[in-house]
Amino acid sequence: MTDGPRSGISAVSSALLAMSRHLEVRDVLKTIVVSARELLDAEYAALGVPDDHGGFAQFVVDGVGEEQWKAIGPLPRQHGILAAMLHKAEPERLADVREDPRFEGWPSAHPEMSDFLGLPIRDGEETLGALFLANKKCPKPEGGCGFTEDDEDLLGILAQHAAIALTNARLYERSRELTIAEERSRLAHELHDAVSQKLFSLRLTAQAAAALVDRDPGRAKGELQQVAALAAEAADELRAAVVELRPAALDDDGLVATLRNQIQVLDRAHTAQVTFESGGVRALPSAQEEAMLRVAQEALHNALRHSGAAHVRVVLQKRGQGAVLHISDDGGGFDPTAIRRAGRHLGLVSMRHRASGVGGRLAVESEPGKGTTIEMEVPGG
Repeated sequence: MTDGPRSGISAVSSALLAMSRHLEVRDVLKTIVVSARELLDAEYAALGVPDDHGGFAQFVVDGVGEEQWKAIGPLPRQHGILAAMLHKAEPERLADVREDPRFEGWPSAHPEMSDFLGLPIRDGEETLGALFLANKKCPKPEGGCGFTEDDEDLLGILAQHAAIALTNARLYERSRELTIAEERSRLAHELHDAVSQKLFSLRLTAQAAAALVDRDPGRAKGELQQVAALAAEAADELRAAVVELRPAALDDDGLVATLRNQIQVLDRAHTAQVTFESGGVRALPSAQEEAMLRVAQEALHNALRHSGAAHVRVVLQKRGQGAVLHISDDGGGFDPTAIRRAGRHLGLVSMRHRASGVGGRLAVESEPGKGTTIEMEVPGG
């Protein structure tokens, strides 16, 4: 630690804070690698997460340009020094990795590396990954490693907290998968209801046409035209089911497109008119988009299932660096204090928790007979 203990502690604190800000596994991995390289003043850093087939499920690097990384080729296998880091609990510090008997070479486009420091990231007995640093930016002692025992200790602290951050991120993603599965089930139920209603109407209209064929062919023809129209609508709903029940598209399509698609389905599936408007919203941090989507889904579910609304309006707009979401309905409304006293406020508590969890805020306005408006604001990135 060339700048003294205080700067070292400050740097570790900054690195740990950076890790704690992210919920997505990929973001956490990247933050760990960047923090490790900056903390130890290394030229290169990497973090490998093993799969169950002798390779790496994820391998994140810092210090290597995108074009060079592409030229290096496929992800490495678990062999040599990499394998050693995954199968031992102690750190490894080498003066020149190329002279180690376990070294098995690297692709031609790979940068040249000499001094090396690596250690596993462990959660109890489970190895979550391994951190690798190379080429300390300092004068090297004759025949020695640029990385010091202090560097090793700092990296050990970072690795302990990296294990916590990675475990939390995995739990978050797992809970997110369960939420997505629950939402897809709810969406499937709503689509099923919509298609069932169309098919029921189609059946009744076809029966009416059959009864009229002999005594009133003209009216029967009209009923058959209605059968054709209802069949076309049912086919549209079934196509929507196929499209909309694909895995959630938030990561690929963004918040605006995902909300628009889901609201279109809800508008078809319910007698209430459900509309969506958006303006000027840029991409938000993934955790904020996730929270906004879940709050919108909860609020829409409440409005469509419990309020008796004829119209539900969803508006997403830019506000500063972030965004604000409004969900309003013209339904029966409620007395928020009475709801709290009765203990039927879990939906509101969940929405408030989601908002505060990403640095946002949630406001609810409602009174009996005057509908409900829910507003959620997030700060952006």
